[in-house]
Amino acid sequence: MTDLRTRVTIDAALIVAVTACAAAWVAGRPAMLGVLAGGILALGGFWWLSARIDAATVAAEAPRVSAWGAAAGLRLAAMAVAVAALFLTGLFHPVALVIGLSALPCALLARGFRMAGEGA
Repeated sequence: MTDLRTRVTIDAALIVAVTACAAAWVAGRPAMLGVLAGGILALGGFWWLSARIDAATVAAEAPRVSAWGAAAGLRLAAMAVAVAALFLTGLFHPVALVIGLSALPCALLARGFRMAGEGA
């Protein structure tokens, strides 16, 4: 999982960096900060999730489903609070924040398709 996590992180960071530069050029500082904040939030959630998956596969006994669900719920609640706090500051453009959050799924899908093509 660490190899996939590293590759997806690099891909997503490149997408966020290029998108943030384009956003700064087109829409200014609030758009750039929104893309960067969204990318950081998405990558933080991805790293948390992949670390929990690594811990679950290494553990001698599988974690209970209720504990896994509660932890996932807390992660989503923390993400919602962070996004709400960013919206309330007014320093970030809301659409740019969503664009930054969407960089991770794009990177994950692209890496998955690339790995599937290499394995076929």
